[in-house]
Amino acid sequence: MAKKEHEQAPGIEEAVIKTEQNQEGDSIRISSEVIAIIAGIVSSDIHGIAGMSGGLVGGIAEKLGKKDLTKGIKVSVDGDSVTIDMSVIAEYGVPIVESTDKLKKAIRGNVEKTTGLKVKAININVLGINIPEDEEPEEAAGEKKENKENKENKENKENKEPGL
Repeated sequence: MAKKEHEQAPGIEEAVIKTEQNQEGDSIRISSEVIAIIAGIVSSDIHGIAGMSGGLVGGIAEKLGKKDLTKGIKVSVDGDSVTIDMSVIAEYGVPIVESTDKLKKAIRGNVEKTTGLKVKAININVLGINIPEDEEPEEAAGEKKENKENKENKENKENKEPGL
């Protein structure tokens, strides 16, 4: 009878971990998706990172109530080391470099501690900035104030003019 090899889902890489305790033939396989989930969980706890950016499809799924922790995260496995590529949305008013440095440090620590794999590199792409509704940039706030004043002046003129 032929020996059946381990099957994995198409497009999902796995890291195979060798430990001193493994008996011959034993193996531990960690899916790249598991590593992406760890990175996604960590990113949700970092001040200055508003969210992940996964493109149009991810945005639609999230609006339908399905939160995808791996959105915007790609993991490449090379033996017992991994490279993580992330696309994030930064929070307005928080220094981007400080936030992304904290994010890289937290992800590296959590992935290495949880999986035992070496994180070779973490590449972060900041694709957008989140501006909270209650905190608008000064220029935009000034334009809105000016537009509001113009609208009020126009309404006052209309109220003062006799009706036709």
